[in-house]
Amino acid sequence: MAASTPDAPATLRHLSLRYHEFDSPDHLSPAERQVWEAARAATAHSYAPYSGFHVGAALLLEDGSLVQGTNQENAAYPSGLCAERTALFGLGGRPSPPPRIVGMSVAGRPATGDFTPALPCGACRQVMLEYEMRQGQPIWLLLPSVDGTVLRFERLADLLPFHFSPGDLPPRL
Repeated sequence: MAASTPDAPATLRHLSLRYHEFDSPDHLSPAERQVWEAARAATAHSYAPYSGFHVGAALLLEDGSLVQGTNQENAAYPSGLCAERTALFGLGGRPSPPPRIVGMSVAGRPATGDFTPALPCGACRQVMLEYEMRQGQPIWLLLPSVDGTVLRFERLADLLPFHFSPGDLPPRL
């Protein structure tokens, strides 16, 4: 494949990312603050003996209940699972249909020390987005930033604009 040249016809596209930034969790709504704190509390139950980095996730459901998940590591590294996916897969194991997810939050911290940014990996973003697509309703997400602010995304699709979806699969025979 030849490299493009400045003379090759191409259209430069621009991709923007929309989110709200709050100075502190004190500015979150009561429901958002509940999810924020639940994700932080979940880190106490993570199993992270290899990385020493404890991650928690919390989902707020439309009925007001919370579902928490934590990272679960394994000596065979690929066998571990992230907090976001343990929360979502735990919800998926409930009787059908589970209540819709309204919002979620992710928190991370070292074994000893303060909370620090913990952003969803690519696999988690893909799984999170598929849950949003399945329910046909946006899910907001709260994430901590490096400078101590809180980032609020209105929908998970904003985290993965070029995502894989069921429409990308070949037709079933």
